[in-house]
Amino acid sequence: MSVKINSDQGHEIDKDHDHDHNRETNQAETINELNDKMKILKDLWPSLTSFTFLVFGLLADHVFKLEFFKGNIRFIWYLMAYLPVAVPVIKESYQGLLSRSFFTEFTLMFLATIGAFALGEYPEAVAVMLFYAIGELFQMAAINRAKSNIKALLDVRPSSASVLKNNSYIEMKPELVIVGDTVQVKNGESVPLDGILLNEAGTFNTSALTGESAPRSNVKGEVVFAGMINLGQVIELKVTKIFNDSSIARILDLVQNATAKKAKTELLIRRLAKIYTPIVFFAAVSLVVIPWLFFNNFDFNIWLYRALVFLVISCPCALVISIPLGYFGGIGASSRHGILFKGSNYLDTMTKVNMIVMDKTGTLTAGVFKVQKIESVHFKEDQFVEIVSALESKSTHPIAIAITQHVKGTNSFSANNVEEISGHGLKGQVNEYAVLAGNTKLLKKFNISYPEGVDKIIESIVVVAIDGTYAGYISVADQIKPDAQQAVKKMHDLGLKSMMLSGDKKSITEKVAQQVGVDFAFGDLLPEDKVHELEKLKKDKSNIIVFVGDGINDAPVLALSDVGMAMGGLGSDAAIETANVIIQNDQPSKIITAIHIAKATRRIVLQNITLAFTVKVVVLILGAGGLATMWEAVFADVGVALLAILNAIRIQKMKFE
Repeated sequence: MSVKINSDQGHEIDKDHDHDHNRETNQAETINELNDKMKILKDLWPSLTSFTFLVFGLLADHVFKLEFFKGNIRFIWYLMAYLPVAVPVIKESYQGLLSRSFFTEFTLMFLATIGAFALGEYPEAVAVMLFYAIGELFQMAAINRAKSNIKALLDVRPSSASVLKNNSYIEMKPELVIVGDTVQVKNGESVPLDGILLNEAGTFNTSALTGESAPRSNVKGEVVFAGMINLGQVIELKVTKIFNDSSIARILDLVQNATAKKAKTELLIRRLAKIYTPIVFFAAVSLVVIPWLFFNNFDFNIWLYRALVFLVISCPCALVISIPLGYFGGIGASSRHGILFKGSNYLDTMTKVNMIVMDKTGTLTAGVFKVQKIESVHFKEDQFVEIVSALESKSTHPIAIAITQHVKGTNSFSANNVEEISGHGLKGQVNEYAVLAGNTKLLKKFNISYPEGVDKIIESIVVVAIDGTYAGYISVADQIKPDAQQAVKKMHDLGLKSMMLSGDKKSITEKVAQQVGVDFAFGDLLPEDKVHELEKLKKDKSNIIVFVGDGINDAPVLALSDVGMAMGGLGSDAAIETANVIIQNDQPSKIITAIHIAKATRRIVLQNITLAFTVKVVVLILGAGGLATMWEAVFADVGVALLAILNAIRIQKMKFE
């Protein structure tokens, strides 16, 4: 049996479905909150239980000195204090043994505390495990704090999109929306997918994407990115990318995977820990065996206690916890400033950089061009511009966009068979005309002569040939970014050399370089020429180079440099995929901010290494000589780890220019 549902009934069903979906979403959020609280309690209860038993045990031992609190009762009481925090460590130690990893921090902790129990040092055994568990809680709290910037991005990721279907807006999951759909975004809502603005204008908060709180204004036809928050009237967008390809999804993927690429320091410490741990284990064994061989009045319990103290002190917890946490904090701090590092290894490299090489358009200049002058030879000016605009409409280059936007009203021309000739321009058929539009190298390539005066024009121009004959040019002007000059000055203040490589004319390149203060500038470069220039710089092994660019033609140079940095807001997908670091708000001054964050991260990591090794060496010597107890050992291990963790999270509170 079939049932026919009319349009109005369908809309009512959609509304009911949307209401149910929203209710389900709210219920899911409430359940998630309860789960989070339950997880916190689950993580805390072992430490709280152990702490309570330990405190009452110490009071019974040393304050009230209870007569019955002896023998088996005392042993059972401290065992009850020990087990809640020891069981997870014992499990990890057992798993290590199964995987043939005997020399781990878990095994050392387990052996040391079991030995302490065997010697009757119950409170010390409990304290070792308890403070280790507390250290783990601090570590988790610090990691959650470092992840808060990523969570802020997750919070702006919309859970639904209002999509136009059958002349009515319905709520859908963003993952189900397809390219070409029209979505509506109300005031205060987050844009669910990348799209073209259909309204005349709109104002947006871009802080989740760029780290900047200043509102951004877009006009009709401009791209609005997923994750922006609508600050004005209700707007409509035509979707240009599916959800998984949207800007916010791409950023989340980059940041969440950033910790996969480890810094050399972090990898070195991990390798050292694998060598260091068995060495200290056998040193602890030797601390018992050697005195037994050489001393007549050898006391096994005394030397075993010293060996156990030695084991606790030697645990590499402070290093293996605090160093990756320091780098994680650096990645979190940079993302808060709109700078996305794809790995902690690039944070390390940024501290060694001594040369900044930059593209011009979109990096030091805004890449927002406006038509300044039109020179037409054989056609009326309006007709000439429409022909060129039809061809340029097939390109996403900023100059092409400027020419396309210059045409008022509907263009009566259309382009077909358009071919982009890298570093030269465009070739195509516009109605009945064969058109070339690009730089003078394009006309030379096709043996088309043009007036000598064209080469002397300083401004950026698009030279045009129609049906094999020079037809004129269109000049456009770009603007230098407001902070470009300040950024270059700060580079020089840090002792960095600066260089600009551009595909634009040499005269324009040199003029911009002079205005912003760049040390060296080269223009008229094809993509392969930029690669050649960078290869020449890299022959000097002392040069550690950052290349900053935003275009598709910058991708090879980004890959070749020691650190490739892309201007992510206006940058191409190819440049962003190839780059190691992404600047979301397109400000050149963020290059310096990235260097400052990298150096601060490096300082904190080195401080933690120095702190951990210094304290451990001192207490190891004291422990071997019998001058340090298990309590000092606990401080040397867990206490130093806590101090290192607290030091690591400082970077998230630091202010950077």
